[in-house]
Amino acid sequence: MGIYLNPGNSGFKRILGSEYIDKTGIIAKINDTIDTPKNLISISRARRFGKSYTAQMLCAYYDITCDSKELFDGLDISGYGSYGDYLNKYDVIYLDMTGIIGETDFNDIVPYIKRNITSEIIEKYPDVKAEEGFVGTLVNMVTENNRKLIMIIDEWDAPIREAKDDEKVQKEYLDFLRSLFKNSGTTSRIFAAAYMTGILPIKKDGSESALSDFNEYTMIKPRQFGEYVGFTEAEVRHLCDKHNVDVEKMKKWYDGYSFANVGSVYNPNSVMQAIDNEDFDSYWTETSAAENLMDYITKDFSGLSKTIAELIAGIDVPVDTNGFANDLTTFRNSDDVLTLMIHLGYVAYDSEKKTVHIPNEEIRREFSKTVKVASHNETIRRLKESEQLITDTIHMNEEAVAAHIEKIHSEETAPIHYNSENSLRSVIKLAYYTYRDYYVQWEELPAGVGYADVVYLPKKDSMFPALVIELKWNKDADTAIKQIHDRKYPEALKGFCGEVILVGVNYDKDAEPGKRKHSCKIEKITL
Repeated sequence: MGIYLNPGNSGFKRILGSEYIDKTGIIAKINDTIDTPKNLISISRARRFGKSYTAQMLCAYYDITCDSKELFDGLDISGYGSYGDYLNKYDVIYLDMTGIIGETDFNDIVPYIKRNITSEIIEKYPDVKAEEGFVGTLVNMVTENNRKLIMIIDEWDAPIREAKDDEKVQKEYLDFLRSLFKNSGTTSRIFAAAYMTGILPIKKDGSESALSDFNEYTMIKPRQFGEYVGFTEAEVRHLCDKHNVDVEKMKKWYDGYSFANVGSVYNPNSVMQAIDNEDFDSYWTETSAAENLMDYITKDFSGLSKTIAELIAGIDVPVDTNGFANDLTTFRNSDDVLTLMIHLGYVAYDSEKKTVHIPNEEIRREFSKTVKVASHNETIRRLKESEQLITDTIHMNEEAVAAHIEKIHSEETAPIHYNSENSLRSVIKLAYYTYRDYYVQWEELPAGVGYADVVYLPKKDSMFPALVIELKWNKDADTAIKQIHDRKYPEALKGFCGEVILVGVNYDKDAEPGKRKHSCKIEKITL
């Protein structure tokens, strides 16, 4: 067993020794690509999404120097027809790029890989002739053994991320990968398949991927590999049932990512930490590999401050993900910043709406913590104003509430450029965007006879009253309050709270010049 050539199955044995969620179905997908034009696969996911587990599993399955049948029998892959065809049938080259960076200098990454793999090849197969060119040595090995290779690169993008300001290091590393995978003739002679995983998609040279022959599956377009990296809703519910954990709390803290044809996807590390520690907390943001959120949200791009405020308020923000260079330094605009944050897991992407949002409580706390210490004056101003708005609402200061909502509506004219109750609802969400420190927000909550527009239910540790906000357009605030009473919206809150603040807000788009377009009526009741 080598370090880089045929590393064996001990890594997967260790994984099976803990609580294992069966993801071996991905092997069948890869088996289907072996010795086909689609045999180069790259999967990128946010940190701690189980990428390294998958890489070690693949080593155990394909490595010819070990017998892994006992490990895989009974797992999902064993039910596929291809199971026995490829089990322990290949020499495997395995590169953990994070580990390699820890072993050598940046400028020595490529030479280090070449000399160590060549050394292990000659030690394992003495009859293989080592060539001056690394690819030639691989060709000799395949020819001598009459057996192609499986190559697995874990954290492929570590040199791109860690040497983000060193173009020379990045170029040498990408040129090395090109030498292996860019020449389709040579690649088909050497590799039965190749699998790369990392946080970032493959870096672009200009508008194209530096390794264009790879089929990529990302946080933006996971396609058929969506269910295999990360925990699905069914898997999380099974774990919660098994360990008697509150599934709704698990959803609140760690759900929020969603892939087409898969549904909800959770960060596995956070889910398992919450179960093991019997505590819902922010585990994802404490990882040693965590990039600094502050570096991204403080970029000097037009509109970015407002976008961050909208995200924290729970508003879905449009994003154009095209053109991103897939690195940590090349940004043209705020869309590139948001696209990077999708890949890092700081925001979740809705592929149908082409929007992003903060996925869950765990990440929201990271945002809140960061904007309070960052040099982010616009967002800090909004935080303070939102805190004051909540205070004014609770103290029934109708004039102040109306003035603040009008101010926000005026500032958000560009993204919310039409007149409607839906427009006003977005304004309300942005105006009250620090609510998550004290409240749980509901939109169109079924209540009494109909649906309340916006309801803020106080958290268990909050001493604040509930807020029921009814919105009107071209009517009046008294009408909004009357609707709350007539349709008995507060009835749905019995048992959840004692005091309820009723807030009626109206926007009059035809108000005379110089007169306020927003009006507010506030009442307090006790349930």
